[in-house]
Parts: sequence; structure tokens; C-alpha cells
Amino acid sequence: MIEIVGEEPIFETGLLLAGAVNKTDVRRQLSRWTKAGRIWQLRRGLYTLAPPFQKVKPHPFVVANRMVHGSYVSLQSALAYYGLIPEYVPVVTSVTVSRPGHWDTLLGKYDFHHVKTNMFRGYRLTVLTAGQEAFVATPEKALLDLVYLQVGGDSEEYLAGLRLQNLESLDLTKLKQEAGLSCSAKLQRAYAIISNLVTAEKGDYRRL
Repeated sequence: MIEIVGEEPIFETGLLLAGAVNKTDVRRQLSRWTKAGRIWQLRRGLYTLAPPFQKVKPHPFVVANRMVHGSYVSLQSALAYYGLIPEYVPVVTSVTVSRPGHWDTLLGKYDFHHVKTNMFRGYRLTVLTAGQEAFVATPEKALLDLVYLQVGGDSEEYLAGLRLQNLESLDLTKLKQEAGLSCSAKLQRAYAIISNLVTAEKGDYRRL
């Protein structure tokens, strides 16, 4: 089994069942290794090798993408990844058009928030480490996703409370486009406030 999945950070049961194998024996061995702690089950059908058998440590964003197919990392996790918020985020946050959910695994905690189909965009395949990549929201979309899902997210008080930083890295043109595509008055209001914050930060930077 290790020969098959040793280089995979995480793997699904289907990988082991592919080809001319005895499926009953494979499932029995998988069950034994899981009970022995050699394999960690993340959810039904999704696994990772446990140390010291693990050759590649799975990146949390890769795990998130595989936990729920048709999802992308966004919200606080993406904002922290881009350095737009100062806080460490202990839970990997993603959005999906599927049902919301939460998983507490040996590789960390994962939250999935539901968005409407017209909001499911603004993400890209991002190289995280050598050989590992995941779908992650752009900085602009991650911020708008958070505003969209947070009650009162378009208020000056809430946006100021995020203590946004490195705002010069935000592309206001993209932010405006994303807010417009959403057809949401809430996101339009948020864009105006964020635009003012970016302008103010750039003004402070020029005075240094």
C-alpha cells in the first residue's frame, strides 16, 4: 500500500482499488492500517499516511479542496495567506455551492460555507509547495466572500475591525468588477468603503 500512495499527500479509496486488485483484500488492509494508526481517515473515503510513513506533508489548502470537491479556500484563510489580515487562522475556511459543513481531523479543522452559484468564481489554481496546488480565492474575492457571508459585513465598523493590512496589494479594479458581478448592493457598499481604506493607506504611505 505504501508503494502506491507513498508520494501522495492524501489519497482516496479509489486509488487503491484501481486496476487488477482484490478489492476485498484492499479494503480489509485499509481498515487494519487505519485501526493501527498507520493511516488517518479524514472523511469517508479520504485518507493520509500517518508519520513516520508519510513522505509528503499535506498542505492544509490541498486537504480542504479534497475534503469537499467543488470548493475553494477563501475568507479568513485566504486573507491570512495573502497577508491581508494579521491574525493566525486556526480553521481552514472554504466556500462551496454544496451544503455547509465542518470537519475536525488529525490534520486540522475545516469549515465550508455555502454560497449561491453566481458567487462561485474568483478563484485560481495556486501553487503552494513543490508538487502541491489548490484552488484559492483571489485576494479581492476572498474579502468579498467574507463580507457576503458576514452579517453586517458591509459596515465601516466591521471592515475596520478586520484590521486589514497590505492593502496596496489589492487590485481595486478587480474588486469593483467582482462586486459588480455579484449584483449585490451589500458588496457594492463594501467596495466603496474598502476603496476609501486603500486610498487612505496609500496616502499615509506617501507621507512616510
